[in-house]
Amino acid sequence: MHLQHTLLTLLTLYHSTAALLAFPGAEGFGANAVGGRGGEVYVVTNLDDSGTGSLRDAVSSTDRIVVFAIGGVINIEDRIVVSKRVSVLGQTAPGDGITVYGNGWSFSNANDAIVRYLRIRMGRGGDSGKDGITIAEGSNMIFDHVSVSWGRDETFSISGTGENITVQNTIIAQGLERHSCGGLMQTDGGVSLFRNLYIDNKTRNPKVKGVNEFTNNLVYNWGGGGGYIAGDSSGQSYANIIGNYFISGPSTTVTAFTRGNANFHGYVENNYYDPDQDGTLNGSELGPSSSNYGGMEIIESKYAYPAVENLMTPDEVVSYVTENVGASLVRDSVDTRLIEEVLSYGAEGALISDEETMGGPGDLDGGTAFTDTDGDGIPDDAEAELGTDPNVNDSMGLHSSGYTYLEVWANSLVSESYSV
Repeated sequence: MHLQHTLLTLLTLYHSTAALLAFPGAEGFGANAVGGRGGEVYVVTNLDDSGTGSLRDAVSSTDRIVVFAIGGVINIEDRIVVSKRVSVLGQTAPGDGITVYGNGWSFSNANDAIVRYLRIRMGRGGDSGKDGITIAEGSNMIFDHVSVSWGRDETFSISGTGENITVQNTIIAQGLERHSCGGLMQTDGGVSLFRNLYIDNKTRNPKVKGVNEFTNNLVYNWGGGGGYIAGDSSGQSYANIIGNYFISGPSTTVTAFTRGNANFHGYVENNYYDPDQDGTLNGSELGPSSSNYGGMEIIESKYAYPAVENLMTPDEVVSYVTENVGASLVRDSVDTRLIEEVLSYGAEGALISDEETMGGPGDLDGGTAFTDTDGDGIPDDAEAELGTDPNVNDSMGLHSSGYTYLEVWANSLVSESYSV
């Protein structure tokens, strides 16, 4: 049965490695998302909730690459709904970058979405029973260096018919009590979770069903609801669980893996658990037995899912995550505090019911908008280096690499290397 499932996955889920990556360093099931390439540029020029120049307006139409001429906090009342084939490139924002605060986002049917270096902070004022980020359907999406927190229901959930989706280098934090959930990752369509930080969620860190690759993640200070929840259902699940580190915190009262059964088939390798909350990183490997993994069926051969290029050891994961994940081009006060909790190695951390415990979303330096004479989203000085014309709107033309000139510039602003 496992061989048949692996072959089916290779035929139906795994994109061709010859296809252009969403950006250099994109990995996993969603690595070949197209975003707004082939469409138009949209420059966000204000921090308004709606209207011309706003982020909401920017993602309301298909085929757009969204860049920012301003940094700061965008306060939203209603949820943001993202259209198909949209790239949101938060690393282009000046100053301290962008935080979107007050409600959540829906990426359902937002096929080929690319989202990078963005903070999405929901909060108590968001819609009751809704997630910080929701994907219930749609395909070919990648989220990279995103910080999402304070979900009212789940914080980041992928379910339903969603397929070919990657979440990498992302912080999924502090789902609000009483629910306090990291999120559901439950689809047969293929989800890759690489180098993420789950922190201060009572439960679902994550809750996995279906087809899933969980590699080089760090899970910290889960509560009594559970860390990694293995299916907990009659549905069949097929997962690789490789090179992750689980560290108990002050809220942790149960072991790292829970609620698995014979319907959950897991390949496990080199996962570490530090349960003693003593302020020192001194975990040990969880042996490959069903009892250590919540009762799931342990299989001998890894599923042939798209894997990370550079596999880290669990100790390397802790170093990498604390230095790099989230909207880390400039870390805000919330992410900085979360990383400090991790580095206390069990001594600090808490489940929260209200974001004011964290000081709210904080203040961000809006920075200074770059000079962009032709309004095509690329600064004039960068156009000179790219060989494009600062007086002609030509940023969506294709560079020899296959990316648009706008993407080449945006990609140059951040690292593409995911090794320690």
